[in-house]
This record gives sequence, structure tokens and C-alpha cells, in this order.
Amino acid sequence: MRQLFSKYEAIGKVLLLPLHVIDPNPMQPRKTFDEEYIEELSRSIDENGLLQPITVRKKKDGRFELVAGECRLRATKMLEWQDIPAIVSEMDDQKSAVLAVIENLQRKNLSYFEEAQAYATLMERWNLTQQQLAEQLGKSQSAVANKLRLLRFPPDIRDVFLKGNLTERHARALLKLLDQPCFINAVKYVIGNRLNVSQTEEYVEKRLEPTPAKSRLWVVKDLRIFINTVEKAVSTMKEAGIPAVTDRTEDQNFIEYRVKIPKEAAYKSPVLPGYKK
Repeated sequence: MRQLFSKYEAIGKVLLLPLHVIDPNPMQPRKTFDEEYIEELSRSIDENGLLQPITVRKKKDGRFELVAGECRLRATKMLEWQDIPAIVSEMDDQKSAVLAVIENLQRKNLSYFEEAQAYATLMERWNLTQQQLAEQLGKSQSAVANKLRLLRFPPDIRDVFLKGNLTERHARALLKLLDQPCFINAVKYVIGNRLNVSQTEEYVEKRLEPTPAKSRLWVVKDLRIFINTVEKAVSTMKEAGIPAVTDRTEDQNFIEYRVKIPKEAAYKSPVLPGYKK
């Protein structure tokens, strides 16, 4: 196949380009690459040839910028190729960035966090609304909105999710706990117990249930209520025929309230008001 492209420098818009004139795409949404996959791809290309050219666009300085085919380009570099078949397309920066995202989405190369970050970057770079971006990507506005919500997770938490093999649906469920004190422990529990999505959703809902309010012993701080209560009790004893005597003193530090009841009266059966023997 390489001999074919060497014989014909250009076939339509497909050129045989030297690798050293191709620059990486600065808007490449994928941040990590599976080296094992690149090695497998390089072995396949070495045995079967490059079945699909990469896509590039020409820059003003005469060089070319990669639009799609990052893994294929890396694989051919691993094989120490000097040149590579490339489709040259005319497009602006925005179109190039969108196509880079679409290619990765079609090949399922992006993590859900990389995809969400790519959406945010496109919207910020070209001042796009969620609806406008959705139309360019061929997705619904709600799908874009749901993906963007994942960026509420801090970068370190995103790494924990990916290393813990949590799916996007796991992340969406745990997003409900993000502002809760139990969030970190919840993430550890889900990963440690290898909960599936439905189990995670059920677990999150239980954590969101309000805890029953503990019964409280209300303490009345107004001493007048206690004093009135004591005086009422003394008044009731007197009405019952018990000659209770009260003595109240007060100084700078204490209020002292003493109630004296004669022993003889204390052990007699009281006569209740309105009751006659």
C-alpha cells in the first residue's frame, strides 16, 4: 500500500505526507492514550497496511494539522514510517475541533469526563450554546447538559472514578451526594463494594433520606417559671391542710428557696379541698 501512495503522490485529496510536516491537533479532546492499544494497532498496520488515511488540514505556514487519526499517526511513528496517507480537508478551527471530538466519540475513545471537558472547551472557545453544540455533534441538548454536569466533580475525584472503574451512570448517581458531608465515604463504599449502577442509585437514595429528628429535652431558662411552679406546689399543699412554710433569700451569686414541712403533717392523710370526711 505504501508503494501505491509513493507512486502517486496525490489521489484526489489524499496525499502521501511526511510525518514531520504534521502537527498535532491542539484541540484534541483525548488526554490519555492506551499504549497497549497503539502497539496492537501498529502490528495490524504493519501486517495489513493502513486501511483508512488520517485527516489533516493545511496551515498557513505550509505545514499540516491533524484533524482525525491520532492513534493511527502514533502507530505509524512507532513503525518508523517516514510518510503517511492523509486526506486533506479545508476547514476552520471550529470545524476541526468539532470533528476531533466526533471522531473520538464514534470510536468510543474518550472517557466520559474527557467528553464533558471537550464539550465545555468547544462552547467556551466559540461561544456556543448547549443547543448549538448539540446540533453540531448530532446529539440532544439534554444529553449535552447531562454530560456537562459531570464537570462539577473536582479533577482528583474524576481520577478516582476512572481508576475505580465507575461508569458514567455511577457518576450521575453519586453527583446527588457531591455537596453532602458523606460524599467521600459514599464513593469509597461504592468502589470498595463494587456496587453496580442500580445498587449505587439505591444506596444514594437511602443516604439522601432525612434522618429522624432526635427527641430533645427542652430546658426552660426563665427561672420565674420554676419559682412559680414551686409557689404553686406550696399553695396546693396549704389548701390540702399541710402547713408548709417557704423562705426565699437572694444574694449576688444565688437564689435560695427553702420549703419546710412539719413531719407530723407530712405523714398525715391530707384533706383535699372540697372533700369532707
